[in-house]
Formats: sequence, structure tokens, C-alpha cells
Amino acid sequence: MPLALLALTIGAFGIGTTEFAVMGLLPDMAADFGVSIPLAGYATTVYALGVVVGAPLMTVLGTRFTRKQMLMLLMGLFVVGNLLTGLAPTFGLMLAGRVVAAFTHGAFFGIGSLVAADLVAPEKRAAAISLMFSGLTVANVVGVPVGTLLSQQFGWRTTFYAIAVLGVLGLLGIVKLVPAQRARAAARIGSELAVFRNPQVGLAMLMTVLGFGGVFAAVTYLASTMTEVTGFAPSSVIWLTAVFGLGLVGGNLVSGRFTDRAMMPMLYASLTGLAVVLAAFTYTAHHKIAALVTVALIGFFGFATVPPLQKRVLDHAAAAPTLASAGNIAAFNFGNALASWLGGLVISAGLGLTATNWVGALMTVAALGVAVLASYLERRQRGGGRVVAAGGPAVTADETVPVARS
Repeated sequence: MPLALLALTIGAFGIGTTEFAVMGLLPDMAADFGVSIPLAGYATTVYALGVVVGAPLMTVLGTRFTRKQMLMLLMGLFVVGNLLTGLAPTFGLMLAGRVVAAFTHGAFFGIGSLVAADLVAPEKRAAAISLMFSGLTVANVVGVPVGTLLSQQFGWRTTFYAIAVLGVLGLLGIVKLVPAQRARAAARIGSELAVFRNPQVGLAMLMTVLGFGGVFAAVTYLASTMTEVTGFAPSSVIWLTAVFGLGLVGGNLVSGRFTDRAMMPMLYASLTGLAVVLAAFTYTAHHKIAALVTVALIGFFGFATVPPLQKRVLDHAAAAPTLASAGNIAAFNFGNALASWLGGLVISAGLGLTATNWVGALMTVAALGVAVLASYLERRQRGGGRVVAAGGPAVTADETVPVARS
């Protein structure tokens, strides 16, 4: 594999670490700024909202630059955002730093996957993209626990300084290793946005918001739950986050293997499993071994939803796969923001840390209901002899549907 893929993987590792690191740092951040745990949870909420806004915005902006230039810009913003987070003297400025870092998230993975595919022969493109995305999953096994360790030894700000260093390494790697490219003509925004007129695209993104979002209702407050409810020592959070990360890796591997064969059954199974384990965590959180197993299963079923959710969006958005992919990443993070906010509300209402798991379980059940509805509507459309072209109006099966090429 080309060395340029290493630069992309380092960037993905840094982004994955900064996204999930807060779950191990939250108690320390709350204490430093003198705010409550639910309010400190906004560090997750605003990051997710930053991805929601930044993913489509930066992706559209990226059509006016070469992909290498855009990746350099994104890594530069990533470094600035994490430095601002670490240096922030006030809670508000810390949140602003999180938003700046979040703006790079969706576009980096959208553009980076295209660059990764171009670096290798056609028969190796899937492996190249998978290698780049492995930085995101490995971040949860290595980056988040190491970030938690740095926080406990040297303070939570050190974690964000270290993440900024990863961003600098990724930026230098992109500058030195990613081949230069010609500038591309700017895409027509109207034609890109037209894909969202397809109701199935909207339903798929709603599944994403509710499905994976449910995970964050629990994991945003994971450190507090495992120390205050389960009874683990604060130092245990380091390896507890690694257990969650291993679950994510396992779920990604299993789901990635079976999604191409049976997408909807995989989606039904992963959402059902996630709803069950989130509800169970309300009770298993009081027992160390059971809580440990449940955390791993939340990671497993949580990330098992990602391949079918992403594939369903792309299957119905052939006219604009890049923008649709970025839009779905935004949907993932809108769900994360919604779930962490709702989790904070139930804690503030005095329902306790474990009540956040019911928020996640109910969101996931709602996602399962949307999936069943979308599948039913799709079957009814086919049965009625009508096909919905991605981003276009319904036509009869006898008409010709032009296939848009990206």
C-alpha cells in the first residue's frame, strides 16, 4: 500500500480520538471548569453539531479545490480546533474549539476515501478505503484509552495537545506523500442537493440519527456511570474505554462482512441487539462483570449498524454519492448530539446516570420502526410497478431511468 495511505490513516486516527475522547475525560473537564456533568456533556453535543453543519458545507467547498489542497486545509483546521480546546480558559471557548475541530470530520472521511481509492489499482480500492477508516476504529482501542491516561496523569488539556500533534503529523504526511492533483470544475449545487428529494434517502438518514445516536446516550456518560454506579476506580476508565473500542472493531468487521449479502436483515439484527443491550445496561451497570460485557456489546452492536446504514443511503443516492455520504455522516453526528443532550436532560431531572440508557434504547427502537416502514414503502413501490430514481421523481417501470454517474 502507498505511504500516502499512512498519512490519511493518521488523520483518521486523530479525528476518531478527538470525537470519542470526551467519554473518558468528562469528569476532569467538568471539575476544571466548575460545571455539572450534564453541562460538560455539551463537549460531545457541540462536536456532533459541528459535524452536522461542517460535513456538507466543507464537502461542497471542497469541489472548488484539489482533493490534496482540501485535505491540507481540513488538517490545518483540525490542529487549530484541538489547540483551542486545550488552551481555552473558559468553558465557552473550549466548546468553540470543539466546533472548529468538528468541521473537518465529515469532509475528511468523504474526500479522504476518494483519495485513498485513487492511490491504488481498482481491485485494491476497497482495501485502501478500509485501511484509512481503520484509523477511526483503532482510535477507540488505542487513542481514547491513551488520551484518558494522559488526562489522569497530566490533566485533560494534555490529551488535546497530543491530538493536535497527531493532526500536525497527518498534515505533514499529506503535504509530502499525497500526489498533487489537477483542480476540478465546481459541481452544480442544485444537482447535488436534488438527491435529497428521494424519500428513501430521508428515511435512511432518520434511521442513522436514531440508530447510532442511541449509542451516545450511554457512552457520553460512560466514565461517570462506571465509576459512580458500577464502582470501578477512576483509573479503570482507561481500559474500560478500550473494551468499548474493541466492541466497535468487532461490530465493524462482522457487519462489514454480512451487509453486502443481506443488508436489511443485518440492519434489523444490529438495531434489535443494540436496543436490548442498552436497556440491559440500566441493570447490569450495578455489577462489574455484567457491566463490562454490556459495554463491549454496546460497542459491537452500535458499530454493526454503521455499514448497513451507510450502504442504504448510498444505494438510494447514486446521483450524488459524495454529498449523500457526507450528509449521512452529519446524520450520525446529529443523532450523537441529540442523544447526549437528552441524556443530560434525564440526569438533570434527577433520574440518575443509568436513565440515559433508556433514552438510547428508545431511540434505537424508533430507528427499527423507521427501518420497517422504509422497507414496507419500498416493497409497495416495487409492487405497484413504480421505481424512484435517486434524487428524481417516481416513474413507471416501463420508462427509462437515466443512471447518474459520480
